[in-house]
Amino acid sequence: MDALVEIAALSCEPRRRDRGEGRGRCKRDEDEDAAPHSSVVAAESCDLTKNSQEPVYDRVIATLAAFAAAAALLPGFTPYAAGRSGGAVLTGVFPGGERPGYVYLPPGFTPQRRYPVLYLLHGMPGSPSEYLAGTDLTDWADTEIAAGAVGAFIAVLPAAGPDRDYNGEWAGPLENEIVDRLVPWIDAHLPTIATARGRVIAGLSAGGYGAVDIGLRHPNLFGTIEAWSAYFRPLHDGPFKHASRATLDANDPTILAPAEARLLHRAGTRFFLSSGPAHSHWFKPADTIAFDRELRAAGLPVRYHLYTRRQGEWRAQLDTGLHWAFAPPR
Repeated sequence: MDALVEIAALSCEPRRRDRGEGRGRCKRDEDEDAAPHSSVVAAESCDLTKNSQEPVYDRVIATLAAFAAAAALLPGFTPYAAGRSGGAVLTGVFPGGERPGYVYLPPGFTPQRRYPVLYLLHGMPGSPSEYLAGTDLTDWADTEIAAGAVGAFIAVLPAAGPDRDYNGEWAGPLENEIVDRLVPWIDAHLPTIATARGRVIAGLSAGGYGAVDIGLRHPNLFGTIEAWSAYFRPLHDGPFKHASRATLDANDPTILAPAEARLLHRAGTRFFLSSGPAHSHWFKPADTIAFDRELRAAGLPVRYHLYTRRQGEWRAQLDTGLHWAFAPPR
């Protein structure tokens, strides 16, 4: 499909809400690796003349500009979806990855501006598409950025393992992939704020554990660490299945946080924790509350939110966490 026609089809596609919206994927949830919008509207059915559909026309032009700018910056990545206000999602395999991930570019994206970056880790088993379908990240970000409720940001959604059934942890080889290959590659190819203050690492459930573990183990790499309905001790799976006590302790946020408190203070690292009702036997809201208290006892800046109802909690945690992370300066 010609680039303009493909972008037009993505931009003209009727906005749909996934039936699972508000129910992000957790460690045991299934997830669909959807093909890039296989139900897009045919380009000829969408009138792109400015007089006939001015909002659509403007969105197509904005999205085309974002895709065109990204095409030269992200080798091997192709258009996947268009946001309602001109943002763009591209898909491709990141260096070291085994399956496709995603990059979100905000409305008005330009290589002449530098952006903070959100590294968003999915639950396991699962796929990064859980954030695009389950929590409607693209349209949420487009809407909030266009309204000035949050500052413009880039989102990077890597995929763990060879397929959606991978049931390990964001640790060991996956940690190395993010720290040694993904972050440097993103900074080299996109106009990022390439410092800790310009990077946020966050995730749901197993992704939340991974975000905290990686963030604490590399305190000079990420300035903001967020965990949504996460756990805070390593499980005996993935790279930890036969791990020694020393390895488990070295990946235990409840041990790492107080041990690294002085360095985290100097780096200005801040934390956002949130929790909904328990969704598995290894995740309990009390664990998030206990970790919040541990961070506060160490004198570290932390924001905590508790959601008592299961309905909509995944979406609510993402919304609140990203509003906090990317709040525009007052």
